[in-house]
Amino acid sequence: MGAVPIGSASGAALQFLASVLGAKAVAEFGTGAGVSGLWLLRGLTPDGILTSIDREAEHQRLAREAFTEAGFAPQRFRLITGSALDVAPRLNSDGYDLVFVDGDKTEYGEYLAEAKRLVRPGGVIAFDNALWHDRVADPIQRDPDTSAIRDLLRQVADDDELLPLLLPTGDGLLAAQLTTASN
Repeated sequence: MGAVPIGSASGAALQFLASVLGAKAVAEFGTGAGVSGLWLLRGLTPDGILTSIDREAEHQRLAREAFTEAGFAPQRFRLITGSALDVAPRLNSDGYDLVFVDGDKTEYGEYLAEAKRLVRPGGVIAFDNALWHDRVADPIQRDPDTSAIRDLLRQVADDDELLPLLLPTGDGLLAAQLTTASN
């Protein structure tokens, strides 16, 4: 399918984050086949809702099947086909406890701006692939994806509204708490 699923360690970290936040609303940029969504749904409150955005309708179909087979009722998730940068502006500002990003790496910087608008103060923004196959730490690596992830890491580290944490689980999970309202 071309979508690499999140590893179990990073998935467990997402479930933990959703749980400790008491998350009722989570947005996800990049559905894949629904693996990360399953972890997030497990961490949400019993009435919590996952909104997952992906360009590929086939990814969404597979995610819907996975969520249903895992016993999650259809009202617990909302799958939206489209570009996250086109869809996210139509979602409610400060309406989410957690925003998880695992989409096009070259758009990570733009995703951060949208995620900051979407997440409530005290909420968390998380990015998968923050170590990008150990390429981020290698200065020789200058491909567009690696450079975009490096730029994101700098942007988050320099943002006074964010309290960041880089977890070395899987391919790296960057989590950052929004400490003040950014809107």
